[in-house]
Amino acid sequence: MIARILVALIVLLLLDDAYADASTPVVRAVESIGVTVNDMERAVTFYTDVLGFERESETEVAGEPHERLYGVFGMRLRIVRLRLGEERVELMQFLAPRGRPTPVDSKSNDRWFQHMALIVSDIDRAYAHLREHRVEHASSGPQVLPSWNPHAGGIAAFYFRDPDGNPLEILQFPRGKGAARWQRKDALFLGVDHTAIVVADTDASVRFYRDALGMQIAGASENYGPEQERLNNVFGARLRITALRAAHGPGVELLEYLAPRTGRPMPPDSQANDDWHWQVNVSADVAAADTVGRERRFHYVSPGPVDAQLMVRDPDGHALLLR
Repeated sequence: MIARILVALIVLLLLDDAYADASTPVVRAVESIGVTVNDMERAVTFYTDVLGFERESETEVAGEPHERLYGVFGMRLRIVRLRLGEERVELMQFLAPRGRPTPVDSKSNDRWFQHMALIVSDIDRAYAHLREHRVEHASSGPQVLPSWNPHAGGIAAFYFRDPDGNPLEILQFPRGKGAARWQRKDALFLGVDHTAIVVADTDASVRFYRDALGMQIAGASENYGPEQERLNNVFGARLRITALRAAHGPGVELLEYLAPRTGRPMPPDSQANDDWHWQVNVSADVAAADTVGRERRFHYVSPGPVDAQLMVRDPDGHALLLR
């Protein structure tokens, strides 16, 4: 009898430990957003002179550990780190080997689509500023989402592209929506609120980002109508939008197109040097992430942790670098 009680106590203790581990998020913060570019000087000039980023640092990496981390043999990668407000972006140029170009017919509902939302204090001034610098439109113009939508009503947004064709968004929150700091008026470009990714199945993505990695759902909405169609430049667009956040840093916004469901999947042989590659760089418990990843059969880019870093892909192929 005593032996059985001891065994039961041990099982309870093990279960308590398991629950304690499960309650500790694997991801501590979204540390930065990685964007692939082909011409670093041109990209840095655009992000600093046009969008108001400040240059923080530059590094160049090569060698076997980095090849294994990124899954690209013979690679040499140049990284320039930029800051806008409290958020950071890493521009990445693969000096070798060059990857494949983004398909010229890419649309906002293709599942390799990823953008980041730059918050502005005045969207009309920001749009005029972008027009002065001859940016490429991805929307027909700024759109104000309708008031009938309780979660998104009053938000003004516009999609455009950087010189390498990467989609970006400027966004202005009305009072009462978004973080209080997005109501500042001391600068035109204030910071990065989130990166948005197209997913095929929100529930599957939530199981990855929330249940496995420990991020939390911060909001959800269903957006449709002519304003949303023109913003995304997708006729008939109806989106299920779910925002997730870690304790710190930009959010990750899931975009599931309920209609039209014609978006193409991420190419299964995508590599980190392909032009459509973005990555979310997160501060994480890498050992715990590896354990969870093997239990849940994550798509690994790295063979396992490399110098306390690990690259994996979410259910739709979007990359995360845990470090």
